[in-house]
Amino acid sequence: MTIVHSAASASATQFLAPHEIVPLLIGATVGEIERELVLQTLARCDGNRTRAARVLGLSVRTLRNKIRIYAAEGIDVPAYHD
Repeated sequence: MTIVHSAASASATQFLAPHEIVPLLIGATVGEIERELVLQTLARCDGNRTRAARVLGLSVRTLRNKIRIYAAEGIDVPAYHD
């Protein structure tokens, strides 16, 4: 299952409680959900890995390793923008 978010669905889910979001994720693997969370957080942080790692509660090294794996799988990772 591929999780795809449009701008409309992303803004709509901002106001959902966790118990309302979880049913939307059923059918996706934990890895898919984690990847989408990492990529969406990076995008929201304008590609700033230090800030994204802080938001996600990860070390920068762990985030960097996840990004390296995603890139090796051919997944487009948000680049840093000033």
